[in-house]
Amino acid sequence: MDGVVVGALDGSLLGWVTLLPLATALLLGATGRRLPEAVWKVGALAGSTATFGLALLLWSGFDATRTGYQFVERTAWLPQYGIHWFVGIDGISLLLVLLTTFLLPLTLLGAWNEVRRSVRSFVFHMLALETGMIGAFVSLNLFQFYLFWEVMLVPMYFIIGVWGGPGRVQAALKFFLYTVLGSLFMLIAMLVVYDLHLQQFAVPNLDLVQVAGGAPGLLDTMVPRSGEAPWWRTQTWLFAAFALAFAIKVPMVPLHTWLPDAHVEAPTAGSVVLAGVLLKMGTYGFVRFALPLFPDAAVAFAPWILGLALVGILYGSLVAMVQSDVKKLIAYSSVAHLGFVMLGMFAFNVEGLEGSVLQMVNHGLSTGALFLLVGMLYERRHTREIAEFGGIAKPMPVYATLFGIALFASIGLPALNGFVGELLILVGAFAADARFAVPAVFGVVLAAAYMLWMYRRVFFGPVENPENRGLIDLDVRERFVLVALVVPMFWIGLHPRPFLSLLHAPVAELVQAVERGSAASTVAAERPDGAAAVRDGAAGSAR
Repeated sequence: MDGVVVGALDGSLLGWVTLLPLATALLLGATGRRLPEAVWKVGALAGSTATFGLALLLWSGFDATRTGYQFVERTAWLPQYGIHWFVGIDGISLLLVLLTTFLLPLTLLGAWNEVRRSVRSFVFHMLALETGMIGAFVSLNLFQFYLFWEVMLVPMYFIIGVWGGPGRVQAALKFFLYTVLGSLFMLIAMLVVYDLHLQQFAVPNLDLVQVAGGAPGLLDTMVPRSGEAPWWRTQTWLFAAFALAFAIKVPMVPLHTWLPDAHVEAPTAGSVVLAGVLLKMGTYGFVRFALPLFPDAAVAFAPWILGLALVGILYGSLVAMVQSDVKKLIAYSSVAHLGFVMLGMFAFNVEGLEGSVLQMVNHGLSTGALFLLVGMLYERRHTREIAEFGGIAKPMPVYATLFGIALFASIGLPALNGFVGELLILVGAFAADARFAVPAVFGVVLAAAYMLWMYRRVFFGPVENPENRGLIDLDVRERFVLVALVVPMFWIGLHPRPFLSLLHAPVAELVQAVERGSAASTVAAERPDGAAAVRDGAAGSAR
């Protein structure tokens, strides 16, 4: 994050990608009830598919060999407070934008017949949620990021609370309160960063590039020397405030308790988006904001976060093993998978970070597919209890095959996407600290154990329950959705280069920024004249 921003390749394309879903929702909403519900569904599918098409244009015009951000748009909003419409993407955010725009139309199509009441409202909230998620991934202004971060909570709250299961209200409230509580600490930390930048440079600014680029100067005030800096102006507290908000969204143990409830009670579309994209907001937040803004604190906190990541891997796997509900088992598997993402991220090397970001995408594809598959089975049997099934591969062979592919991708079978991500994470973790990497390997074994145990009980053996004998296999719509998800699983597993090439430049830059920032803050803390030295060095680099 050296403060260099690549000029816009197109002055409005990224804005269209961000706002088109919301524009579609508002356009449909302006018609009121004059359009039938089926037209709303088709309109939402068309709008989300068009958004994915625009995201593909971003990919086609993206230059993976260049550092900095591309497709940049910057417009003054409240300049007196340093607030701007400021968006741009690098390889990291591009992958997550592609994931989001790819999953949304497939989610709408996959759950086409699930929602039968208040369909118009459901469609509106799904499209608004898409804009919120994309906006968070492309925001380069701290306040703008916070705005999108909070806005996307509202539609997800209603998706869970209105269209969810019997315990939907409690689950939605728990999800909302957990996230808002963490967000308040992040907001306070943003205000402190704003004040520090204002005092240091006499210019109000909340743009990430400027704040992170001026970090060597800010480090003087964020690293305490001889008790000069109040505790709430130090990198330690500021990083902790950001990390709390992001750790809740990941979620990291012990802040994970909202996730199983939200998944179990959410409708299928809500579970797919929650697992596929929303959980990545936390991991993305660490990569985009916490690490480059507070590198010294990130390095100091690394052993603790690596420890919590390891606990999440093992705890999530062990709890998943004793679940009787298929959906809850997959929910706890997400706790373990996101633990791997955090493990690779805080290895602070290229292999670990590239594997971490790629695994965010992999988890979105494989776990999103699994939640869709569970939802399709629930539509037919109205139960998710493992004991209610057995031998359903006989009446549903196509379903069983596609479920098996998604399951093997989730546990990291070679030739599928999960293998590439987990391998890079483990390589990076071993290079950083084998004490955390060795126990994490057992998480891979446990994942295979509980997933294969569930697969055997549900799909193989005799069909003892008479209600399972008449199950109907997947129709054309369902097969299309699942095959569309399976294709990138094999693509990434067999030929990951197009995706990893997007990550080389931003990941290398992030690793250097952490090393540079940590070293600079050490100088500022140990030398009485560290502030001036660092400021002069930063000014020389800028010139």
